[in-house]
Amino acid sequence: MEISPIKTESDYAVAMSRIEAVWGAAPGTPEGDELEVLVTLVEAYERRHYPIDLPDPVEAIKFRLEQDGKDYRALIGVIGQRTRVYEVMRRARPLSLNMIRRLHSQLEIPAEVLIQPTRKPARRTSRSMSTRSRSTARKAVNSQVVHNRR
Repeated sequence: MEISPIKTESDYAVAMSRIEAVWGAAPGTPEGDELEVLVTLVEAYERRHYPIDLPDPVEAIKFRLEQDGKDYRALIGVIGQRTRVYEVMRRARPLSLNMIRRLHSQLEIPAEVLIQPTRKPARRTSRSMSTRSRSTARKAVNSQVVHNRR
């Protein structure tokens, strides 16, 4: 069993193939010990090179509600009244410290997920921009028609 630090992608690939080869080894055996050490090294490498961002707080709340088979009404009393719930879920109002505490304790959403600022959802092209584009295209077509008539 020759184990070395994982420093490059090729080291990572070798470690992953070796993990695959010794997968299912019994604990306490040399292969089981090798598997345990390799998994620890791979986890450290992945944490450093492939970090996973925390989810958006509102998306985390939606996910937890979906897991529990509930809708926004379940948040009334946890976040506040009905209007406050909808403001938070539309991202019009940030979560307060008290809301974060209650969501953490009652829905068991990790506090570090709820503390971060909410991300604004990607917006689609606004209607006014597409209208402008269409009017510009119409003007170009109309000027070409007028020009061809002359």
